Amino acid sequence: MTAEAPTAPAPVPAPALSHGRLIPVTVHFDDLDALGLLHNARYPVMVERAWTELWQEHGVRFEGDWATAGDACNAVKELRVSYEAPVTRPGPYAVHLWLERLGTTGLTYGFRFCSPDGTVTYARGTRVLVRLDPATMRPAPWSETLRTAGRALLRPAD
Repeated sequence: MTAEAPTAPAPVPAPALSHGRLIPVTVHFDDLDALGLLHNARYPVMVERAWTELWQEHGVRFEGDWATAGDACNAVKELRVSYEAPVTRPGPYAVHLWLERLGTTGLTYGFRFCSPDGTVTYARGTRVLVRLDPATMRPAPWSETLRTAGRALLRPAD
C-alpha cells in the first residue's frame, strides 16, 4: 500500500487586471521548503523585489545612504498575507501590485502573488509603509515624484 500525496486546494481564479501593475518574478528551487512548497517567508521577499523594480522605473532608489534615500527611507508598519494555494514548483510567476491608499506620510499597497498572466492567485495581502525623515526617523511627506507615480497605481474605489 502506498501513501498518496495530499491534494492541494485549487488556486483561486482572479479577474482580468483592472488596476495596478503585473511584475514578473522567478521562483527558484532554493525558495522551496523541505516539502517542495514556496516557503511562506519568501512571498514577502518576492513582493519586495517586485516593488523595488517598479519604483526604480520611477527613479526611486536606495543605495545604502539614508540621508539621500528620499522616498526609499521608509519603514514597514504592517504586513498581512493570506496564502490561497501552494506554489509547488520553481519557474515564472508574477506579482500584481497596486496602491490601496496614498496618504501624506504613509501608504498602503495591495499585492497578489500569481501566475505570470495574473489569472491564478496563490497569495494576497497588504503592506503599510511610512516615509521617514532620515535625521529624526519620524514620519515625513512623500515626494511629488512618488505621489505622481503612486496615483497611477491607485485601485479604483468600489
